[in-house]
Amino acid sequence: MKIAILDDYQNVALGLADWASLDAEVEVFTDYIGDPDELVRRLAGFEVVVAMRERTRFPAELLARLTDLRLLVSTGRRNAAIDLAAAHERGIVVCSTGYQPTPTVEHTWALILAAARHLPAEVASMHAGGWQTTLGTGLAGKTLGLLGLGRLGARVAEVGQVFGMETIAWSQNLTAERAAEHDVTAVSKEDLFRRADVLSVHLVLSDRSRGLVGAGELALMKPGALLVNTSRGPIVDERALLEALHAGRIRAAVDVYDVEPLPADHPLRSAPNTVLTPHIGYVTRDLYEVFYGDAVEDIAAYQAGNPIRVMRP
Repeated sequence: MKIAILDDYQNVALGLADWASLDAEVEVFTDYIGDPDELVRRLAGFEVVVAMRERTRFPAELLARLTDLRLLVSTGRRNAAIDLAAAHERGIVVCSTGYQPTPTVEHTWALILAAARHLPAEVASMHAGGWQTTLGTGLAGKTLGLLGLGRLGARVAEVGQVFGMETIAWSQNLTAERAAEHDVTAVSKEDLFRRADVLSVHLVLSDRSRGLVGAGELALMKPGALLVNTSRGPIVDERALLEALHAGRIRAAVDVYDVEPLPADHPLRSAPNTVLTPHIGYVTRDLYEVFYGDAVEDIAAYQAGNPIRVMRP
């Protein structure tokens, strides 16, 4: 059996799980393979592919060309980049792994604090020999708005409450009772954008949420308010965000993008009033040990003829 591990940018997969227990040939790909023809060429002969979240897309037309593929392991519990129906039709088993929300919650707050206290600028100044160049913003008494109050949003709200922030939230199905369970006030979408000093996005990308934050919503935000996105890039209209940033109306702390990896010449990289990170909200040793450890379990179960954590259309 030949196993391909895709998109292991840090080249850590082999050291985080017992791949030797599988008695298989394992090859790690540390670069992003964006060209479908190149991906098909490099995956020829591999029966098993381990995909890191949604970094590589597996649409129907690609799956049809991966004629040796029998098992596709997706790290995490869901993967919108895999056409599950097409995989099922071709007899390709797709399995998931466990997941932990804590790293993304922590990174959300890393971004909020970095933006509030201008840490990127101050760190750069210190390395250059400088001293105190910015004026930070406190969080106590400010309003934290959650666009989505699911598992991640609720945990982000808890931290905000520890900082002494008022917490408000909106989503299409959020009720006042559900919000109150987390000591959060449910508000209208318009009020969320108008009132929030920090607005953090915590929605699953879907047809309903794609482009949900557009020019109209950004125009409602307070001058200098901070938009944080650690969910999925396309939830926020990228062009509208760039216009708001260049106009100096709002600030943004962003970990996710429409196209990933973000091109080197992408205008967001040079946009003012931003803190940018390369989609590392979930990238921690603890979570990677879960991902790769479960991937080995998935493959072993498949070898034994009893697949586990199977994802179905």
